[in-house]
Amino acid sequence: MPKIKVKQIDSYIYRNTDAGPVYLMLKRSTGKHYEHLWQGVAGKIEKGETATQTVIRELKEETGKKPKRLFVADHIASFYDARNDRIQMVPIFGIEVENSEVQLSEEHSDYKWVSFDEALNLLTWKGQKEGLRTVHDEIVSGDDRTKWSEIKLQ
Repeated sequence: MPKIKVKQIDSYIYRNTDAGPVYLMLKRSTGKHYEHLWQGVAGKIEKGETATQTVIRELKEETGKKPKRLFVADHIASFYDARNDRIQMVPIFGIEVENSEVQLSEEHSDYKWVSFDEALNLLTWKGQKEGLRTVHDEIVSGDDRTKWSEIKLQ
């Protein structure tokens, strides 16, 4: 049976507050691919890594944070990557963190903790917006989806 090779991940970081979840949006630095784009934590899967290991590594590299809770969202973003002439399929993760402190890497020039609606407005690509909508829906729904798809952390 053919296997789909996943080369990158996308994730949306959130904190629970009294007013509901707020989301961390990162702005790509000048001179980087997709400069000035607002995004969640995203990255390429390195050789020998699983998608889950990549999410945890990228979270640490891009924000200095560790996950409190991690789940696989019920969505896979897909798009045509013209630079590499292939269809990309990108699993989406939700990551809960403890506090608002962020240590940016050189990859990003700014960050914001924002409401769901503001986060949605900052995002550019359809796949990003659908990924965030799915993560948000799973967080606020009150059903068992995040429990069923939670990744146990050591």
